[in-house]
Amino acid sequence: MQSFMAKWAMSRASTPAQYALILVDLVRRQGHSLSAILSGTSLAASGMQSVGARVSQSDFMQLAVNAQSLTRDPALGLHLGERLNLSAHAVLGQAFMTCQDLHEALDLFMKYYHLLSPELELSLERTEEDYRLTTVAAPDPAMEVFGAELMAAAMLNTLRGLLSRSDFMLRVDFPYSEPAHGETYRALFGSNSVHFNCSHQRICFDRRLGDTPLPSSNPALRELYEDECARLLTDLEGTDSAVEQILSLLRKLEGQYPQMPQVARMLNTSPRTLRRRLDAEGASFQPLLDSVRAEHATRYLKNTRLPLASIAYMIGFSDPSNFRRAYRKWTGVTPAEVRQRG
Repeated sequence: MQSFMAKWAMSRASTPAQYALILVDLVRRQGHSLSAILSGTSLAASGMQSVGARVSQSDFMQLAVNAQSLTRDPALGLHLGERLNLSAHAVLGQAFMTCQDLHEALDLFMKYYHLLSPELELSLERTEEDYRLTTVAAPDPAMEVFGAELMAAAMLNTLRGLLSRSDFMLRVDFPYSEPAHGETYRALFGSNSVHFNCSHQRICFDRRLGDTPLPSSNPALRELYEDECARLLTDLEGTDSAVEQILSLLRKLEGQYPQMPQVARMLNTSPRTLRRRLDAEGASFQPLLDSVRAEHATRYLKNTRLPLASIAYMIGFSDPSNFRRAYRKWTGVTPAEVRQRG
């Protein structure tokens, strides 16, 4: 069942069409034909006129391969990321702009970033000094450099747009050796802000910026845009299984952990209908919620150095001792044992 679901999810993975359109424009501006750019994709026969709101992930990756082959630009990921502004991120970009501050926008990003990159897995750590956004799993090892460049440059450009600060800078760590075009990295991110041969790809910036008010904040619109993001995410990852729908949604709402009525609303159904569907599948809501909280807690324990009290709070517990008991009930082991195993 797990293998089938993984293949099914891969076949449904998609990317905002704006990313593809900007990539195609970037390559065409260098004099390459549209037919060459679209070669090997489902768009080859119909052209860009057939593009809707999203393109399949496989088509986007083929476009990237074609673009690299045609342009022979080793820094293509950086150059594409520099052009991905707030409007390129579609409804999620609009939702960012309505947030009260950068902290709220980051929370929104962590809930819905799969709308932008369906196979990427990220974690966000907040220390006293900075925010640390770490890539837990990259979409495609064969496109590691392109994907890492794209994400870092797009994040820089997006945050500059949100803060209305062209001088905003990031610290970026990359999990590979410095490429031949390393100077392009330093020109974009700053000479002292780029680090190679790191354990993970990581993006860091000053924690104090989290309280920066965003000039386009609009709480009423934010709620509408977030509802639309939740609906889109459910549609993109939807399945006939209520269990899979709920698990997919809860995994994206990290740190929120809504109860049944809120989940039902996000899935565009009623609590009574959702409960009936779960009953038919021999499942219930609370064990699903607990399993996701256990997943998130385990990742924090293994991949961060956060204190246990902080992890407990992020999982929804005000008392670390209650978290320890719950975690042992969920997994059969204690948080300390998980940390010791690494």
